[in-house]
Order: sequence, then C-alpha cells, then structure tokens
Amino acid sequence: MKKVYPDAASALAGLLKDGMMIMSGGFGLCGIPAALIEAIRASGVTDLTIVSNNAGIDGVGLGILLETKQIRKMISSYVGENKLFAQQYLAGELELEFNPQGTLAERIRAGGAGIPAFFTKTGVGTIISDGKEVREFEGDMYVMERGLVADLAVVHAFKADTEGNLVYRKTARNFNPMMATAAKATAAEVEHLVEPGMIDPDHIVTPGIFVQRIVHVPNQAKLIEQRTTRPRR
Repeated sequence: MKKVYPDAASALAGLLKDGMMIMSGGFGLCGIPAALIEAIRASGVTDLTIVSNNAGIDGVGLGILLETKQIRKMISSYVGENKLFAQQYLAGELELEFNPQGTLAERIRAGGAGIPAFFTKTGVGTIISDGKEVREFEGDMYVMERGLVADLAVVHAFKADTEGNLVYRKTARNFNPMMATAAKATAAEVEHLVEPGMIDPDHIVTPGIFVQRIVHVPNQAKLIEQRTTRPRR
C-alpha cells in the first residue's frame, strides 16, 4: 500500500468529516504536526473534538483552528498559553474536558492498547471525579477514566521510512507515539523520509502498521512559545 502523499491536503483526503474526533500530537509547539493542522483548517471541517495536551498558542498550531471556530470541544490538560482558547471557553463557545496530564496520556495509551477504562488516584475528591465512578481498592479510592480512540491522529515524527515506521527526536517524543496507536487512521508528518531498511529496527518507536499516510515536510519552521534571554552586558 502506498503511504506517501505529495502534500498534507492529499494525505488527509477522504479522512476528514464534520463532528469527528482528532488527536493532535505535540507538547506546546514542540512536535506538533503543523502542516497537517493547516490542511485541516483549509478543508473547512467543523464541529471537531480535538484531543491534545494543549491548543498551541494564538495563531500557531491548533490556535489557527480556534481562530476559524472549527473546534467545538477540546480534551486537554493545559490551556495557559492561548488567550483565544480562554476567551472562547469563558464565552461558552468552546467545550473543555479537562484532564490531569498523566491521566490524559494514559487515556490515549489505553485507547491504543484496547483498554476501555482504568482506575487512578489522580483527581479523586476533586471536580475531575465529578460524575465518574469512584471505587475502593485496598483501602484507597480511585476514579475510573475512559480510554480514548479517535477517528484520526495527526502526528509529527523526526524520521520515517516509506512503510510508516516512525522515529521521534527528544521532547517531540511526547504525545505523538501513543496517539499514533489510538486512532482509526493515522497521518504522520515527517522531517526525514528514507527507504525501508535504512532505519535501525531498534530505533523504531511507532511500527508502520499503525500509520496509514505520510507526508514529507523537510523544512517546517520550529517555533518557540516563549523566548527568555538575559540582557547583554
């Protein structure tokens, strides 16, 4: 099966529809599938539920989908870098399902592993556990969290071969690997594309069986959320 597509728009062709759930990899602006997010915006799909650690920043990453109001709901763990996110949420224009960061990561991992639900101590006795089953195990209380499976995962990888085997680099190996396993279809945006056999099998993080589509984006800009410097002396 041919997995490599010439651009992000064609890589997502036939996969997008209104009202779908999309997992989007990355942490802040590190490891985000920026070209695929831009293609989602250009497609015009709406009423989206997005699973992501955060929503980028204003005008960058998932922030561009907030600008066009294509996102109906965010399932996230951190929202502090995006003013538009806060404005839309406070105005009742954006639904938010807030998760502790470790819980969000585990919900995604569980979905990819075929685990429908699990119990965790995190959030017991707080609003996080409101409306959820709480059960006692060996004298401690745990809240039940559901695994997540999306219609589509868009991820960023440092290197891939044409069979879809993915390698991640440093902090960009955040939510991307687990999201790649937890969707009905996965599209990967990669910086370096090589032929099969050119990646050491021991270095492969995501096996190609999880990846259906690949787009090669060799010169994507890597932005920084906040740059803090000392004044020159």
